[in-house]
Amino acid sequence: MTTRPQLGEFLQSRRARVRPEEVGLPAVPDRRVAGLRREEVAMLANVSMDYYIRLEQGRAANPSAVVLKAVADALRMSEDERNHLLSLASPAPRTGPAPVVVRPALAAMIESLREVPALVLDRLSNVLAWNPAADALIADFDAMEPAERNLARHYFLDRSARTLYDNWELVAKDAVAQLRRASAEYADDPELAELVGELLARSADFTAYWNTQDVSSRSHCPKVLNHPTAGRLVFSLESLELPGDDQTVVTYTPADPATKYTLRNLLTQTA
Repeated sequence: MTTRPQLGEFLQSRRARVRPEEVGLPAVPDRRVAGLRREEVAMLANVSMDYYIRLEQGRAANPSAVVLKAVADALRMSEDERNHLLSLASPAPRTGPAPVVVRPALAAMIESLREVPALVLDRLSNVLAWNPAADALIADFDAMEPAERNLARHYFLDRSARTLYDNWELVAKDAVAQLRRASAEYADDPELAELVGELLARSADFTAYWNTQDVSSRSHCPKVLNHPTAGRLVFSLESLELPGDDQTVVTYTPADPATKYTLRNLLTQTA
């Protein structure tokens, strides 16, 4: 029988964070488990105790979408977590990683964004393409070896990143949560396993965030950077997924006139 250990680990982590009173159950002093018990989740999801145990052990064959939704409801999962649960329970067949070639039209598009830093990322946050504004703002991608051009490696292994990002912890946690999402969609990807293994070995922070089992997708959000020469810069980050290419375009649009003016001066100096 096929087992899915990641499924069980994820369900256990979500179960541990839900307090009984949050789901209408009485709070009992001196509980021996953090969060809900297995029998409580089974009751809330209206499934048998035996079936939920098998589900949490990754031994339930082809769990239905109805059951998974009921379990997700019982564990108060977010939309990203629900999608992750579905991927873990029924991983889609993959023919292998998508090519890392960036289409010429796409490369030309981000190059034309003269005063908007832009990147093209793959499923593992490898930086496949960038424009001069991104090179000046985030890191000198031109000077890096291809294997080093990865945002997760940048956040956790480049010491300058901890001062560059105004809220480094939030940025780093989000990067890990995106890798967690990819770990379900690309469970057999050797490059993903190598990247995660390297970061687990070299970064205690990455290990701590990885073990939370949190997941997220890229989205729009504010991003504040403390550039070593330009100072504090505020951007609106936008992410556009390109499903056919398995790539994402990320843009940093200046969020205020001061940032726009300062970035323009920075780009003039580095041109």
